[in-house]
Amino acid sequence: MSIEIGSNYFYQQQLRSTAAKSSADKLSGKLSGLSASEATDEELMEACKSFEQYLVEQVMKSTKEAMIPKSEEDDNQYMKYFGENLYQEYAKLVTENANLGIAKMLYESVKRNT
Repeated sequence: MSIEIGSNYFYQQQLRSTAAKSSADKLSGKLSGLSASEATDEELMEACKSFEQYLVEQVMKSTKEAMIPKSEEDDNQYMKYFGENLYQEYAKLVTENANLGIAKMLYESVKRNT
């Protein structure tokens, strides 16, 4: 039984790692397609906002894993399938409504350094 639980744990970690890598690759592709000197201000700001959203999503996931005990909800079939989307939407809402300023600082830094 413990071997089964251990292998399930590693499988879930691999899925999370793959999903995070996929998000990072999409963001990297978006940024690598843009040269700061060639990008319009709107494209550059959109890339910075995407980075801010990705950063908030990763912080939320890490915080949940570290601080919140695992519950029955985590084992729910729907959370297994849609949990990733849930955190993406939470991060999107936070970045749109909280005005963290990370995207703006990154944008200003990139503009200043080009």
